[in-house]
Amino acid sequence: MENKNTLFGIYYDWWKNIDKFLFSLIVLLFLTGLFFSLVSTSLIASDKLDTNDYQFFFKHLVFILLGIIIIFVLSSIKKEQLLKYSSLLFFLSLIFLILVPIIGVEVKGSKRWIDLYFLPRFQPIELVKPFLIIFISLILCSQKFSNIYIKYLFSFIITLGIALLLSLQPDIGQTLLVFFSWSVLIFTSGVSIFLLFFLFSSIILIFFYLIFFVSKFTYIKNRLISFLDSETGTYNFQSDKALESITSGGFFGKGIGEGTLKNRVPEAHTDYIISVISEEFGVIAIILIFLLFLVFIYSVFKKVNFENDETIKLILVGSISLILMQTIIHIGVNIRLFPTTGMTLPFISYGGSSIISISILSGIILNFTKRNLNQNE
Repeated sequence: MENKNTLFGIYYDWWKNIDKFLFSLIVLLFLTGLFFSLVSTSLIASDKLDTNDYQFFFKHLVFILLGIIIIFVLSSIKKEQLLKYSSLLFFLSLIFLILVPIIGVEVKGSKRWIDLYFLPRFQPIELVKPFLIIFISLILCSQKFSNIYIKYLFSFIITLGIALLLSLQPDIGQTLLVFFSWSVLIFTSGVSIFLLFFLFSSIILIFFYLIFFVSKFTYIKNRLISFLDSETGTYNFQSDKALESITSGGFFGKGIGEGTLKNRVPEAHTDYIISVISEEFGVIAIILIFLLFLVFIYSVFKKVNFENDETIKLILVGSISLILMQTIIHIGVNIRLFPTTGMTLPFISYGGSSIISISILSGIILNFTKRNLNQNE
């Protein structure tokens, strides 16, 4: 019998219990992003930044390898340990988010990143989101408060605090994503549909007030007006070029390396990767990628149906809903269904913070969907 304390023993127990189909889908999604990083987006990013042609590909590869390690660690520990450590990691990542307005690095008018000497530049909200899902789920399922409305209020205060921190950056896209995640969690926990509608309406009214009456958000107001008035809008360059790239590629694309409009799409390797893929590989490639996401999401929801623990059920629903919503927003922005928000495509887009964030979510999902076979066999 293998010694459980050896690396091989730990790996053996992990592989025996893990949902291999879900893990295979996660690896396949990562490899898909790496493939497109190699053949399309790395050359664009490197050319714009005057660096080695394949620097971004190798950095992408390193981030994915680090992500796989994170997935292994988070999915191999006991569920009780993951729940315990997640609260600590949530507050730790929240501290970094609080520090953004103070010591954050401003890029293209937004202060969303922290650049520490001992760490690569990262976006704290990407670390906050996965652990926020667990923390809110723990609050909603806590036995310390018998009144469910106190739980809703406490969870709302936490979410609102994070939203206010994001508004200082400003980052409206991530703010909406955080509120969406909270809404999914309280809806799943059994909140009245009328209360949810009231809360959601209040949030929307607050957003409209901030956008149209607070000077800090003037640029967001201008983007929204431009989006609604596409003919006279002056903030549609990115989305126009992205949509142009998608339509020029047609259904089957122009072929690897044959795209031309991709060189004019800003942030092609992150926020607009779908437009680049579509031009060279066609709409068929986007459909296949989206189907891959749907299979992954459906597989997790199937697991939820067989889960009896309410906390774990909430965490799984919140995690997979976050991935789904971010995917929809990314594709929606690329096809001009939504205004520009600067949202990466999970698993596929380049970006260290984004890859680490989706790796944490994947590790959480794999942990709470694994079997509990006797590890002493």
